[in-house]
Amino acid sequence: MSVVSPRTFSDVFLIRGFNVQDILRDGLVDRTLTSVGYDPVTVDRVEVLKGPASVLFGQGELGGTVNVVTKQPLREPYYSLEGSAGSFNSYRGAIDLSGPVNADKTVLYRLGVAARTTESFIDFYQQQRYDVAPSLTWLINSRAKLTLAAEYYNVKGPFDFGIPVFGTVLPNRNGKILRNRTVGEPSLSNSDNQVYRIGYNFEYRFSDNWQVRSALHTSFLSLYRAIITGSLDADQRTFSRDYSTQDFTDNIYNFDTYIVGKFATSSIQHQIVTGVNLSREDTLAFNGDRAIASLDLFNPQYGSRPTGPATDPFNYRIRNDGLGIYLQDQITLADNLKVLLGGRFDIASNDYRRLDTVLGGFRQDEAFSPRVGIVYQPIPPISLYASYGKSFLQAGTTARAQAEPERGTQYEVGVKADLNSRLAATLAFYDLTRTNLPTPDPNNPLFTILVGEQRSRGIEFDISGAILPGWNIIAGYAYTDAKVTKDNTPILDNQLNNVPKNVLNLWTTYEIQQGNYKGLGVGLGFYFAGDRQGDLANTFQLPSYFRTDAAIFYKREGLRVGLNFKNLFNIDYFESAQNRNRVFYGDPFTVQGTISWEF
Repeated sequence: MSVVSPRTFSDVFLIRGFNVQDILRDGLVDRTLTSVGYDPVTVDRVEVLKGPASVLFGQGELGGTVNVVTKQPLREPYYSLEGSAGSFNSYRGAIDLSGPVNADKTVLYRLGVAARTTESFIDFYQQQRYDVAPSLTWLINSRAKLTLAAEYYNVKGPFDFGIPVFGTVLPNRNGKILRNRTVGEPSLSNSDNQVYRIGYNFEYRFSDNWQVRSALHTSFLSLYRAIITGSLDADQRTFSRDYSTQDFTDNIYNFDTYIVGKFATSSIQHQIVTGVNLSREDTLAFNGDRAIASLDLFNPQYGSRPTGPATDPFNYRIRNDGLGIYLQDQITLADNLKVLLGGRFDIASNDYRRLDTVLGGFRQDEAFSPRVGIVYQPIPPISLYASYGKSFLQAGTTARAQAEPERGTQYEVGVKADLNSRLAATLAFYDLTRTNLPTPDPNNPLFTILVGEQRSRGIEFDISGAILPGWNIIAGYAYTDAKVTKDNTPILDNQLNNVPKNVLNLWTTYEIQQGNYKGLGVGLGFYFAGDRQGDLANTFQLPSYFRTDAAIFYKREGLRVGLNFKNLFNIDYFESAQNRNRVFYGDPFTVQGTISWEF
């Protein structure tokens, strides 16, 4: 997995060559996480599930799924204070409080609060984030538990459009464009995004072998964005610009109820998961463009204002409804042989209406997504596995409304090995094919088009664990061949943009285990990404780069102090690109210091 992080509001995850469009929150899709992200104060861990997860988690991505697992109320008192400061006037403060409300510890609470402000190496860039997340758990009895959770999350700041390829990756007759250059306007480029989340999770255990879970997650996103887009003129210095405003609301409802059970038929053991999932997403958007003066990228004069009335309004409403019924059975045929059989049936509808024209329509699709897997252990430390699965993803964007849903097929074989009691490794070979895919429109970066079929084939090797007491390692290598395999344009057989064929990562830490310096540790990391195509037309390449990160930390009892260094040697590199007018530099050398106290 790799993360593409231009200075927007959330990370863009790439798994096995494909973007993860939908992120899960406690197992349920929450598209506001893709729009505005999340703060660590609410997060217990982030899980990366490779391969199609459509069987259990609904409509999803073929490459894999990212699941953000939130922190839950605790039975014992817990208090945490954290503060950090770093490069580019970056400051963050957070509190995390939890414990029982009553004497018999049947009612528990948790409250996370965080605030962050940061600038960037990009001119005029400043972002603020605020998060308040209360939750309450009622331990009804020894079998039943109910958790209520809410969150308010607000992100403000400009939208970084990037800078053109000429003068960054490719030569420009006028020289090199400074990497801190912005094509926007300091007084105009801005965004204000607010999301309210509220939901419940109910669990009831009938016995040691059977339990039921019912959950409802709702998210209400309000997004206002003013951005300046454009393209580089033939003189390679004048950037012709458009001023666009977007007023967008997204209301998401996701209800899921499932049963988990264990039973035996003769000598064969079964563990089943079966349930039903209902979802609705209501989207309302108003968009308009206005003219604004062009910008000389080598001698910028800021302060322009948009002129004339709004043109090309693009206002729409979309309602996406989904019903999914799923069943999965993990079958233990023998101590060293397990089989996984699963399937999900989805009914998905898309009701799309333009508010400024008579365009629109209704579409409904049905899909069955099977999943089959087998694991064989010739000896206890070695597991050989193979899997097959399909994925289904309903059309959800304006350009894809009324289009065929995305579908995908996955084949994978691999081996998992416990090298010793502390160290494990995995080697995987996979073949993924997706059809009916949205990609950025090269003529309008605000919209998407369909490209037909894409395929990703690759190899992954991961190793993680403890080499010695106190010495931990996480390392991996991935080879990914991702390209367009069916299309009616010249991009057929082109490589997918932002996907390097070779990626290598290593992160290792050592912590002193005893003596006067017990708790003192250091970390060192390396990340290599090979050449990547900068656009789907493959008209330019982002060069490879090798980045070094490091850390120094000290922890003793509840105190933890750390210094994190990113891009230690301050190399110039390109993190990603959207098209020939949108290239993003990676961050230069940055330092972040953090101190936290748990008690």
